[in-house]
Amino acid sequence: QLALLGAALRQQDLAAVDRAASDLRAALAAAVGHFAAAARRGGVPPPLRRRLAMAGGQVAAQREALARATASLDRAIDVLMPTTPAAAGLYSAQGGNERSTTAGSLLA
Repeated sequence: QLALLGAALRQQDLAAVDRAASDLRAALAAAVGHFAAAARRGGVPPPLRRRLAMAGGQVAAQREALARATASLDRAIDVLMPTTPAAAGLYSAQGGNERSTTAGSLLA
């Protein structure tokens, strides 16, 4: 499920990311049950521990990739929509991100 999520993220397929994330949540819920059962039987076997460690590494790598993508997107937004005083008026009908103090009414 982690591999499918990674592939969907690389392809930037939002529907596939949503499906993969949902499937991953279900798989993790099932895994928690298996780990709880293994713990009751005397501990988690080494192969299962290795799989958990590998999954943890994959999750960390995906988290890092998402953080880099988010930072890149933030930089692109900053270039396209700078927060300088001259660009502060990008968000309203009057050209400002704050309500005009001279207008007598608001239109919805």
